[in-house]
Order: sequence, then C-alpha cells, then structure tokens
Amino acid sequence: MILTEQKRRYFGTDGIRGRVGDGVITPEFVLKLGWAVGRVLANGGQNKVLIGKDTRISGYMFESALQAGLSAAGVDIYLLGPMPTPAIAYLTRTFHAQAGIVISASHNPYHDNGIKFFSGSGTKLPDSVELQIEAMLEQPLVTVDSAKLGKAHRVDDAAGRYIEFCKSTISSAIDLSPLKVVVDCAHGATYHVSPEVFKELGAEIVVMGASPDGLNINQNCGSTEPRLLQAAVLENEADLGVALDGDGDRLIMVDHKGELVDGDEILFIIARAQQRNGIGNSEVVGTLMSNLGLEHALTKSNLNLHRANVGDRYVIAKMQETGSRVGGESSGHIICLDKTTTGDGTVAALQVLAEVIETGHSLHELRTAISKYPQCLINVKVNKKVDLKNDAAVLAAVKSIEDKLGDEGRVLLRASGTEPVVRVMVEGRDATVTNALAKELASTIETILLA
Repeated sequence: MILTEQKRRYFGTDGIRGRVGDGVITPEFVLKLGWAVGRVLANGGQNKVLIGKDTRISGYMFESALQAGLSAAGVDIYLLGPMPTPAIAYLTRTFHAQAGIVISASHNPYHDNGIKFFSGSGTKLPDSVELQIEAMLEQPLVTVDSAKLGKAHRVDDAAGRYIEFCKSTISSAIDLSPLKVVVDCAHGATYHVSPEVFKELGAEIVVMGASPDGLNINQNCGSTEPRLLQAAVLENEADLGVALDGDGDRLIMVDHKGELVDGDEILFIIARAQQRNGIGNSEVVGTLMSNLGLEHALTKSNLNLHRANVGDRYVIAKMQETGSRVGGESSGHIICLDKTTTGDGTVAALQVLAEVIETGHSLHELRTAISKYPQCLINVKVNKKVDLKNDAAVLAAVKSIEDKLGDEGRVLLRASGTEPVVRVMVEGRDATVTNALAKELASTIETILLA
C-alpha cells in the first residue's frame, strides 16, 4: 500500500508545532493566529474561546499572545491554565464555547511547542476550517473598536470539573481499591488531575513525573520513555503502570511483570470489554500502522478492524463512518467515542482498569490474546518530489515484497509531508525475514528515487 501526505502551509496532522522561536512558533505569529481563529471560529463576534496549556515554560508566552489576538478580534477568553488536551475538548463543550485552544507540543521536549484547536463540539477542526484560518492569516490584522474588545476570565475549577468527568466514564459500582497503580504524568498537564482520578476511585497509587518545572516535560518519563515506569512497577510490586504523555492524550501501560502494553493492545482490551458488555457494534478503527496481529486477534473475536490514515482526526472520521465506539493508534492515542470526543489517556486507562476489576484478569492476562507481528520501519531520504502511486518501478518493488510475504505480512510506503523522506514499513510473522525484506525494499526504493 502506498500513501502520500497532504502538505499545508502551517497546519500539520495535529495543529501547528515546532521549536520555540523558529518558523511560526513565535509570539508574533501566535498573536496573529489568535486573531485569525477569533475571526473564523467565533465569527468575529463577542463569543468565547477557551485556552489551556501543558507545563512547558513557553506556554505562558504563547497564552498571552493568543489572548491578545483573540481580544483584538472581539472574542472573550477563558483561561484554564495547565490542563490536559482532552480536558480542554470536554470543557469547550460544557462551556458552550465557540472553540478551545491547546498550547502544547504533546510528547515533544520542552523546547518545542504548538497550538491545536477544538471546535465548539469538542472535535478536532476539519481540514476546510484550518484552510480558512490559513487564509485569514494572510489578511491584515484589524482590531475591533475598543468597546468590543474581548475580555479575559480565569476558570478556577477547571481541574475539578475534569476529574469528575473522568470518574463518570466508568460505572460507579466499580471499586479500584484492589489495585496498586503507578501513574507517570510525564511532568506534563495531567500532573494535578490524573493521580486524583485514580485515587478518588479507590486505587492505591504511586505517582511519578508530577513535579513540572517548565523544562522537564517528557524528559526520561511518560509514554515515550516508560523505562523508569517499568522499573517502578516492579519495585513497588504494583498491579500495573499508567504512562501518559505531556498533554495527556496518549497512553502506554505496563503490566505487573514490567512489560509494555502499547496502543494496539490497549485498543484490543477496550474493544473486547465493549463486546463483553454489549456496547456498540463489532467495528473497531485503527490506522495503517496498526499491527497485523491486532487485526487477526480482533477477527478471532468476531470484531472488524478498519484502517484510517495516521492521525487521530482521521481515526475519528473513520469511527463516525463505521459507527465504531473505540479506535486508536499504536502510539497510544485511544478514542472512546461513547465517552468523549477525542483521545484521552486517563479515560482510556480507566476503561482498562475497569476491565481488570470486572473480569478478575490481570493486565498481563488480558493482553495475551493478541500476538503482535514484528514491524520494521526505515526512512529513505529523497532529493526530489516523488509520486509513489504512479511510479512503475516503485510499484513493482512493492509488489515483489508483498508476493514474498503472502498473507503473512504487509507493506506500507508513505511520503512524508514534513521532511524529504519516504517511510518504508514491512510487517511479517518472522522478525528476521521481516527485517531483511524491509532493508531490501528500502535499498531498492533509494536506488529508484535517487536515480
């Protein structure tokens, strides 16, 4: 299978992101962005937009810039302070705001930051609206009359509102007191909310990564660096561990043996739980990168996997198309559409913990029904624009590898929209064979595209 990624001027697959001070990640641009968003999403009227952020130090600067831009557009601003991305989606709905803005670079290090948006319904913006914002950015910034400037308000009870929401996503009859859980907040936006959620539901908790200083977000911790969590689970003889990322929309777990449980396995456990409880239909949504082992395990359980393009917005679109209530990515973005409108690491973790309690099975036992296939991903540098779908030599190279894999694997090529590389992924039952075929295909693709 061959894909190409659409490139837009400012927006990537999840808002606008980059290194602070470089490109568009500057106070000047973000101020103009706030104004453009106010004009497009709030229609330039005296409406309201929520702003939340993670814990990185540059969040203060960009919060002020967005506030100024929105005020200039005549939009009232509600400041949430440090809050997880999914919390901002939830609060945007409950406040009946026209939009929610998140200042975060998710799992990236502190020197990066970004801006992403939610519509009034708590969903990611469609491509068409992002293009409207990009078009508005090309217009001169015009400030409304002083009497119509937007006002700023601080929301003091945002954390408490979100904690109660998270608790409501599992049955009130479920008591987590039998479980000892290590919670790694990645020194990010969940540091003051997620531990409280598990604690208030009865679990014995050990907290890690909950001392943000503006510079340590995602540093050797969280869902992208779970090694310390694995050690902590074993050291504390915990039942499991929960690793969130800097903005709280991603989840990786650790079982009592210290073994990682990734997004594909979490997705499988939640899908099986919904099936057991008679919730939703038999449709589950993953991405083109979801492991073939997940697909086979779901099939054995009479569940169907639908593959969307990489990116939670595309997962959600496919979920809406198929009527699925659960979808996600291998990286740990898990969306439970019967609970909320976007990926939420804390909510996803609660669904897994509820299944542990209700079935009496450990996390390790719940994951054993899925046997993941080895994957090999290689980035091939290119020096020109490539048309993968219509290059006869590329198509022939891909078919050759697919023929060798047969029904025991698959091939995926993606041309990056952000850097001059083609991503070559080969997946198969045998790791040695898979790695060899991936290297063979990557070498062939490199020869073709650099010729």
